[in-house]
Amino acid sequence: MSKNWTRSLRKWLQREIPMEHLLPDTLPKYVNSYVYLFGVLTLAAFVWIILSGTILAIFGPDWWHVSPVGHFFNSLHFWSIQSFFFFMILHLWAQFLMASWRGGRHYTWIGGWLMFLVSILAGFTGYLSQNNFDAQWIAVQGKDAMNAAGIGGFFNLLNFGQMYSMHIFVLPLVLVLLLGGHLFLIRKHGVVEPLPIDSKSEVRQG
Repeated sequence: MSKNWTRSLRKWLQREIPMEHLLPDTLPKYVNSYVYLFGVLTLAAFVWIILSGTILAIFGPDWWHVSPVGHFFNSLHFWSIQSFFFFMILHLWAQFLMASWRGGRHYTWIGGWLMFLVSILAGFTGYLSQNNFDAQWIAVQGKDAMNAAGIGGFFNLLNFGQMYSMHIFVLPLVLVLLLGGHLFLIRKHGVVEPLPIDSKSEVRQG
């Protein structure tokens, strides 16, 4: 008798992340702190990056270089990326200072750093995909650096099609998978609690 994999998957999900963790109706009081907003703001900026980037990919570089509407969506994509990295860095620093790898959350922490590194690669390939003089200059300089490092044979930064496909498909797919795992682990373990106050470290008055 064949095994029902959908039933096994459902039972595993129910065991690993119960419904009260997946869709909680109450949250701890400390979540009201603005520190816990940085991750949500990073996610919101990522959504805008995907939406604006999809529109840019549909119409192509001739549209975003010439059309006023294309300029608008190109600017929207650019500033969404700036917001994404700004809030992500704040989120990483906040979680580092809170030692957010506590309580079995080390994989959540590692996944966040992997997303940061992949995001840097996505941003770099985005610069190479502008199809203008800046993109060509950056590609030439980057190619020389990669050749000096001995990895120039694996990636051709001057190949627009290769860099563009990595920017709009490969790297976003990796980011979405990492993000899905990151959110799953957050729901499984819950948001990290603030560090306890050490009474011995308090400064004595008088």
